[in-house]
Amino acid sequence: MSLVKVNELLQHATQHQYGVAAINTINYETIRCAINAAEHERVPIIVQFFPGFDQYIPLNHIAYMAKDLAKKASVPVAVHLDHSATYEIAVGGIRDGFPSVMVDGSARAFEENVEMTAAVVRTASVFGVDVEAELGHVGVGQNLDDITNADHFTNVDQAVEFVEKTGCGSLAIAVGNAHGDYIQKPDLDFDRIRQIRKALSIPLVLHGCSGIPDEQMQEAVNLGMSKFNIATEYFAAAYRSFDSVIEATNHDGNGVKLLFGVQKGMTEFVIDKIRLLNPNKFSI
Repeated sequence: MSLVKVNELLQHATQHQYGVAAINTINYETIRCAINAAEHERVPIIVQFFPGFDQYIPLNHIAYMAKDLAKKASVPVAVHLDHSATYEIAVGGIRDGFPSVMVDGSARAFEENVEMTAAVVRTASVFGVDVEAELGHVGVGQNLDDITNADHFTNVDQAVEFVEKTGCGSLAIAVGNAHGDYIQKPDLDFDRIRQIRKALSIPLVLHGCSGIPDEQMQEAVNLGMSKFNIATEYFAAAYRSFDSVIEATNHDGNGVKLLFGVQKGMTEFVIDKIRLLNPNKFSI
């Protein structure tokens, strides 16, 4: 139980056909509520942090807090640094205590992506840190071309070459998914997922899961995807929780009551996502 390696968790999820909710966090409450939900459902979870939020809280602070809460959890919890756009950011995350980091070179040419990812893997291996990489263009949901143009999607043969050359532990792929809110309902390329899953042995990751229809999320689980990144919807759920508690307390100005009150709605949101990603009813 408690703090576990991301890749161990994802390999377990792949073997037992459940998807792991990878919840983006920004402070104590967002971490605590995600773990509470996992404990309620008796299912593992990943809490992760976007490095661009380091202006809100330093990386070493959030890493320490997340790991400390994970160690005290009654279910397996993994801690991960999301989207590191450069070698320096990824290695900085390792320095600041993250047991797993993502290096995102997907905006670069293939060989540049390979070179940067391989460099991060070499450094991370010294410290026993897991590395997630990305191949294909996981763009922005408000850009129609990003979610409909198959030229942006992950190429199966390139994925095999990329994993062989980099040694990354998991791979985020582009199959019609994108970050943020979607301009129209996404239509995931399930045949591509099926082909990539057959071609690779490492866990597969789906970014941009906020707004993907439930039935598509469950089909991705059944096809063998293991990690599902959820950020936009979680932060929206947090906003709604604050709004509803403020209304329910008649704007009484009690900030402490507010912070206690919002946790219920946030936890319930994560519980729903965990159940969605667990169609085969796995539990610890």
